[in-house]
Amino acid sequence: MHGEYKVPGGKLVVVDLEVEDGTLRHVRVAGDFFLEPDEAFDALSRALEGAPAETDTAGLAARVDAALPEGTVMYGLTSEGVGVAVRRALAHATDWTDYDWQLIHEAPQSPALLMALDEVLTEEVAAGRRPPTLRVWEWESPAVVIGSFQSLRNEVDQEGAARHGVQVVRRISGGGAMFCEPGNAITYSLSVPDSLVQGLSFADSYAYLDDWVLDALGDMGIKAWYQPLNDIATDAGKVAGAAQKRVAGGHGAVLHHVTMSYDIDAEKMVEVLRIGREKLSDKGTRSAKKRVDPLRRQTGLPRETVIERMLDSFRGRYGLTVGKATDEEMARARELARTKFSSPEWTARVP
Repeated sequence: MHGEYKVPGGKLVVVDLEVEDGTLRHVRVAGDFFLEPDEAFDALSRALEGAPAETDTAGLAARVDAALPEGTVMYGLTSEGVGVAVRRALAHATDWTDYDWQLIHEAPQSPALLMALDEVLTEEVAAGRRPPTLRVWEWESPAVVIGSFQSLRNEVDQEGAARHGVQVVRRISGGGAMFCEPGNAITYSLSVPDSLVQGLSFADSYAYLDDWVLDALGDMGIKAWYQPLNDIATDAGKVAGAAQKRVAGGHGAVLHHVTMSYDIDAEKMVEVLRIGREKLSDKGTRSAKKRVDPLRRQTGLPRETVIERMLDSFRGRYGLTVGKATDEEMARARELARTKFSSPEWTARVP
């Protein structure tokens, strides 16, 4: 069995092992990490030898910690990362490079249609009829996108939204409200097979699926990091928020989408979103305007260039072929946009 895991912000950990009579045997840990002293390297594999195959990540990490020589220093590696790689091996998890990734980046579409495409494309990946897909959104009009479980009246000032011509839509994933305007937001979705995140906890899957964009931002000179549970941040402030939805059917799939702030009309945002004092204090700020620091200021690059740099980074790591939603997928998405994502019943499912 073979498992791989790139520690968020760190290095690749690779574990090869066998299972005999319910225990781990012939374990070998490797990777491009740094480790001192040299004796600690063999200790990693010895620590896992004979462990019950059902041991969870925390239990495996504890075995590693107990076995390492005193004074061990790890660079780009964590004991938890070793545990995750083991769990991924046992779950027969796949890797990014096991797939032929498809890119969908089309003309601007309505907020409701953008929501519907997330559902349709991820269902198609789950059913095995579509390859793993990276979709870059283009907004036809401004919108507030609220999480699946948020209260409409608590999150949105509907008078402010109407005054500014902002449509309110509800997505299928959880998480918080996002304020998006054409030209100001960079939004993308990953629709991936469930096997890509096998062996990862729900929280770990966020970091794992966000890691490529951290590298892409790094290529543009921006030091960014994953901030649990679902934010991407820099020294200057938050730049993005993520959300997920697990889709059953077939072999299962995960929808992971991210909205990044390229630019923002902060005055308009606070007139449309009801951002409570508790949420602001939780972020350690006094003003909603200070919670987000747009990529336009941090990169000095046009939005189109930022997107292209991101796609080039993804393509260089995993490969990426330009594609499109099929006619059948578009027909289903348009129907869903009309009957579900534009309907008051769905938008106000939590009033």
